[in-house]
Parts: sequence; structure tokens; C-alpha cells
Amino acid sequence: MHPAPTPALGGSRWNAFPAGGTVLTAARFLTATEPLLQGIIDDNALTSADGRVLEEQIHATLALGTRETSLPLLVGPDSAPAARELGAQAERIGQELASWSTAALERLLTDPAPLPAGPLVVRSRCYGHLLTPAATDLLMGRRGGPVTMQLYNEWLHQIVLLRDALLPFTNWQDVPLTVTPTGLRHTEPARDAFLTELLVRQIRHTRIVDFARHVVTGTSGPDGYGFAAAGGTALPAVLDRSPLTAPRHLLTWRPDQATDEPLTYAADDPVTYVAEEADYYTAPRTLVEHLPPTTAPAGPLTARRAPGPTTPDGARTAHIEVTDGTRTVHVDLGQALRGHRFAHRPDPAVGDATAYGAHAGDSLPEDSPRTADIWAALRAPGLVWTRAGEVTLDATGQDDLVALALLGRLYPENVTVRPAGPPVAVTRAAGGADGHSGPSRLVTVVDPPRAR
Repeated sequence: MHPAPTPALGGSRWNAFPAGGTVLTAARFLTATEPLLQGIIDDNALTSADGRVLEEQIHATLALGTRETSLPLLVGPDSAPAARELGAQAERIGQELASWSTAALERLLTDPAPLPAGPLVVRSRCYGHLLTPAATDLLMGRRGGPVTMQLYNEWLHQIVLLRDALLPFTNWQDVPLTVTPTGLRHTEPARDAFLTELLVRQIRHTRIVDFARHVVTGTSGPDGYGFAAAGGTALPAVLDRSPLTAPRHLLTWRPDQATDEPLTYAADDPVTYVAEEADYYTAPRTLVEHLPPTTAPAGPLTARRAPGPTTPDGARTAHIEVTDGTRTVHVDLGQALRGHRFAHRPDPAVGDATAYGAHAGDSLPEDSPRTADIWAALRAPGLVWTRAGEVTLDATGQDDLVALALLGRLYPENVTVRPAGPPVAVTRAAGGADGHSGPSRLVTVVDPPRAR
């Protein structure tokens, strides 16, 4: 029995998406919204001059800091890292989508796409997107009217939903978006929760992951640091990059067929990756001074990722397996990624005096700084920390995954990751061995990205 043919676009139908939904990339989804643009052109008899008004509108809607912005996110030097990363994403993605939209509008103005079933008449719930004065006059003025305004409102809102859906992903152009006959409106509840947290507090990484999962799978799951679904995995970007420069909170979509990635999943039900310890504060700890004497590894350290079993509620842990050729240690991947998110990464370009593991205004102590062996730290039970002064762990010469595993073994408060180079001077302030009552600084030294 053959399936029923998809109705032609027109009437109240602006897309040909099947009732059960489909999967599209950003470029293909934007192409699928073109009937709405064609309906606007046809209903309003738009010209090339009118097209420039709508081009200015989409740029203003997708930009940050404009009167018409759809994302009132104010980002500055003092903003939280997640807000800075997502704000930069919004700028990059918004500019690209606006460029694509402009090209589509220009093409449809000169080469119209037919609507065989007749004019579009779409009822679109208003989401309060502000229009420029010129766009208001065009869409609601002498030649515009309710039909034109409804069509444009739906198109504009779908593009805003598209931009927001892509914010969690570094490789946003490759992300497979779940799309239904209502376009991306099914993401609105998760998007509302995501944007509310982004705009009113320091957004949690788990919230970013949850929204990303809704975008790809249309479903929620346990709080976690990533997820796997049929077709690929979405895990933090640092797994492919240097811990010195990788985003802290953004995910990268990794298709199954494009990689030998061991953390893939082929079943229909998505799986969420969760940390072994929900609260690192309660995890066992080992003082640096209690580490065993340094013993040279039997060979060079190598690392690989490996998944754990999946629980009935769809959660899975994973670990980084580090070996020296004869001995192997396992570090929870969730804790390693948490350590990367929490670690201080100074920026010398903005005059950060702690760029090499020091406090601003300090001077070099007379005694040499303490050091700890990374292999001993990796083999330690629990999380490594100290209150007895600054300790340096030299991970130069190791690959990025080994360095990430080391971050997963350090108690993630007062940890600094810095590139190899001469340290800035350090003195101790009053109030304890390193000037405070909390954990002393653990400085992890890694190779700069350009040396890899």
C-alpha cells in the first residue's frame, strides 16, 4: 500500500514535513521556510526595494544589542563564561542565517517559486518580535495587511527558533534538527527554559545539554553533560581541542559514520551521559602531600575514551582510560569535563596577571614552587587537592586527552590551566599558606595549542 501523497504547498500548509516529523540541517530547514517568503512577496507584490527593508529587518532581529533583537543578552568582560560563549554563538550564527535569508529573498523576488495550491494563509501566534519602522510600514501599511503580517511573523519566528536551536553547537551547520509540521515550534518549551536561565542567572551546563537534546531528539532525559542518539553523539567540544582554548560549555555534534568515536549509540532511545559523582564536593579526596613517591611511567602515557553501561532510565557514564603501557587508570569523563569547565584559564591578551598561575600583584617566593607527578595524581584515589600552598603539575608533552584526564583527578576549585612558559611571580598573602582558607592553587601546565 502506497503512502498518501503529501499535499501541495499552499492554503494553510507552508511546509511538506511528514506528520511524524523529519530531520533537517539548518540550511535545509531555512530552504523549507521559503514558501512563507514567497507568500509574503505574492500577497504584497514586493519589489527589490521592498526586499532591502526585509533584509534590514532580519539582520536587526538576529543581531544582539539592537532595538529589534530577539535575544536581549548583554555580554561583557564580567559576564559568565557560558553567557560569553553563547553570545558569541548568537552573533556568528545570526549573521550567517541573515545572509542566507537575504540570498533566498533576492532569489524569490526574481525567480518566484510556484505555490500550486494557491495563496498561503497562515495563522501565526505573535511572539512580540519588534519590527523596524520601515518593515512595519511595509507589512502593515498601505499594501500590507493581516495575511502578509501573519506570514512574515511565522517566517521570522521560525528563523529565530532556528538560530536559538543551534546555539549549543560548535558545528551548528551539521546538526540534525528534529522538525515537525509546525517547524521548530515544538522546541519552544525547552527553549523558554533555556533562555530564561541564560538571561536571568548563570546558566547551568545541564540546561544547555537538555535544550540541545530537545533540538536533536525532541525528548528530555536525566541531567547530564552530553547525549547520544541514533546517528551520533553530542559531547563537549574540548574532546577535540586543546583544554587551553576549547569552549567550556558548547557541544560538538559527532556523526557516527564520520568518526571512530567509541561513545556512539545506535538504538532508537537517546542516552544521556552523566558524571559518576553528582556532587564532586562529597567525593573522596587525596592530599598532594600524601601521594606516593614519584615513579616513572613504564612508557609514554596514552588515553582513550570508553563508555560504561546504560541504566534503565537512559543514563550512562563514561571514562578516560590512561595507560603507561603496563598500568591503566580510569578517570570519570564527567568529572574531567567538569574540571575543564571550572578551571581558570588566564588570558594574557587582556592583561590577566594570573596568566602563568600567579595572583595579581604577587612577587616570586624565595623557595621553589612545589610540584607533583601527574602519573601519581592520575593514580590517586578520589580527587587530589592541598591546603599547603601552590602545586604545579607538568603535563607538557602529553596529548590533550591525558591533560583532560588530569583535570578530572583534581578537586575542581582553585585549579589553573596554563601554557608552558615562565611563571609570573607569586607571593603569599596573609591568612593561610596561600592567602585563603580554601584549597590551594593547583596549576596544570600543558603545551600551547600551536605546538600540538
